[in-house]
Amino acid sequence: MLLDIRNLTVSVDDKQVLKNLSLSIGFGETLLLMGPNGSGKSSLIYSIIGHPSYKIKEGSIIFKGEDITYMPTEERVELGLGVSFQFPPKIHGVTIRALAKRLVERKGSGVDIEAVAASLNLTNFLDREINVGFSGGEMKRVELFFLLIQQPSLVLLDEPDSGVDVENMAIVGNAISKLLSNESHITTDKPSGMIVTHLGYISRYVITHRTYIIQNGSIICYGETESLVKDVLKHGFDGCIQCYGRRRACTKHGKERL
Repeated sequence: MLLDIRNLTVSVDDKQVLKNLSLSIGFGETLLLMGPNGSGKSSLIYSIIGHPSYKIKEGSIIFKGEDITYMPTEERVELGLGVSFQFPPKIHGVTIRALAKRLVERKGSGVDIEAVAASLNLTNFLDREINVGFSGGEMKRVELFFLLIQQPSLVLLDEPDSGVDVENMAIVGNAISKLLSNESHITTDKPSGMIVTHLGYISRYVITHRTYIIQNGSIICYGETESLVKDVLKHGFDGCIQCYGRRRACTKHGKERL
């Protein structure tokens, strides 16, 4: 496994946000993580990346065979973690081009900044301050731009389809598809990914290997993406919760195993 999370329990300000959560991602795999608002989707990303407010009480996070459970964020990034945030910060005084050049120099990858920007319709944004005065869709594209520059081994995308209009959805979706393909990595293997989403629309553009459903900080279901997304769109997450409750009841009475 590239990423192996076992029995993870996490709290923020003494409030439990993840409970006994287990999840794994293989090399070259992409999975979808779905759940209602407040279910723990973003909390999982923050825990993987090492946000200091997210205190791990139990469990472990293994990345590339190395225990990163308590590793500083910058060291996790050096190992190959990359994140696109749902609400990225505005950075005054720093242009997109300036940061991109520093990333390319540090990686030594020879990535063509202009070509990557053109693929995301960001050519005219390169000399603007990062995310200052940008729309939601523009910020999503900027986040993807920096990930394409960084070429991480594992890409964590926090709701890349939220706040994106129909016109930009195809651009964002195609960029993610490219990001998770061999095409985006000049010198390394095909990356892996975890895409956090509320309704799963992004799955129309990206090939995923399976989907997990999270509720109240725990994984309650996983399976093939197309069927699970259809079920969520038809029955809502309440349907998932009811199904999970029925399966637990059957298990309790010895009728079947989860």
